[in-house]
Amino acid sequence: MATRKLAAGDCIEARCTRCRALMNHTIVAMVGEKVIRVDCNTCRGIHNYHMEKTVTGPASGGVRAKAAAPRKGRKDPGAAEREEWESLSPAMEPEKALPYDMSGKYRVNNLVAHPVFGLGIVKLVTPPNKMQVLFRDGNKLLRCG
Repeated sequence: MATRKLAAGDCIEARCTRCRALMNHTIVAMVGEKVIRVDCNTCRGIHNYHMEKTVTGPASGGVRAKAAAPRKGRKDPGAAEREEWESLSPAMEPEKALPYDMSGKYRVNNLVAHPVFGLGIVKLVTPPNKMQVLFRDGNKLLRCG
């Protein structure tokens, strides 16, 4: 038994984008032997052809059902910085803090007194003129000499 080739005007099953179901469609446009556009016989919507989705078994990489696990809450991105601040703050001696100056020279682990952010610890110095300082509010990138 030979199968007849599809042509424009033939009826074909396709996934309708408006009905959101597998419905009968009429072929509107083809390129070679490939169906391109179809007209839904139910809602009369014309859209690109979407083949029927085939269900595959687990051995061939199909979707597997898994037990629903409770969602994990997102970890606060600043939590690690706050934890580090809390662990370092008892050892800080505010009277030894250097006043912040944009043209000043700083080294890693220097204590800095900033007029807006307060007391901070230099965590990283990036030549030629930047430094990362850990304050109570989190890390800040500041200009330095």
